[in-house]
Amino acid sequence: MQHGNPASLTVATYNIHKGFSHFNRRMVVHDMRDRLRMMGADILFLQEVVGHNARHGEKHEMWPEVPQHEFFAEAQWPAAGYGQNSIYVDGHHGNAILSRYPMIRCDHEDISTNRIEKRGLLHAEIAVPGWDINLHCVCVHLGLFGRSRRKQVDLVCARIEALVPQGAPLVLAGDFNDWGHRVGGPLKALGVHEVFETMKGRPARSFPARLPILRLDRIYVRGFSVHSVDVHRGAEWARLSDHAPLAAHLVRE
Repeated sequence: MQHGNPASLTVATYNIHKGFSHFNRRMVVHDMRDRLRMMGADILFLQEVVGHNARHGEKHEMWPEVPQHEFFAEAQWPAAGYGQNSIYVDGHHGNAILSRYPMIRCDHEDISTNRIEKRGLLHAEIAVPGWDINLHCVCVHLGLFGRSRRKQVDLVCARIEALVPQGAPLVLAGDFNDWGHRVGGPLKALGVHEVFETMKGRPARSFPARLPILRLDRIYVRGFSVHSVDVHRGAEWARLSDHAPLAAHLVRE
């Protein structure tokens, strides 16, 4: 996939599993950064991004000294936003959006529905050069329980309906944990369509990365036609996170 045409955009979503391989066997943030740069996305939607963890810094010699979103973004994505979802004694992790283009604002909203699972959305407004209206990007990581996901989708929809102009281009992406394929219905009210459903007839298999079976990750768009989609599989990706990253090349309508 290529970038650089102001009428087109390459986006990708990836649950990075806090920079560790499947079952937390290895710290892989350096290899992960290299692979993300090779992907060539204009805008990245990342989940389970570590903003700070004191224990990891003590345990792993090569652990980055800066938050993971800054480590990944360095020299590749000039704009980066982060929102804490889970906060614990040694640190916190959450969602991040990395962009080649200027980020006008970036806001976090807590959409947790219980005390066990802390979940959030990250909403960025991005000024793409040559566009007459700003792009809105929303990165989500929804809960493991069906009832929680339904409530969280309602909160996502409410925010978009309140804060995103109807004529504005929109990308909503992330880890929806939606193996039952039930969140798409409520999202139709936003006028979005899922890129893999558009191109392949159904969402992509993205988990587990070594042999993807479950369709957990999604990219929903509005104001774009979909030129192509990719699931980044293979040995090099499988040795990183437990999720496979998804990418889409979009053309502005």
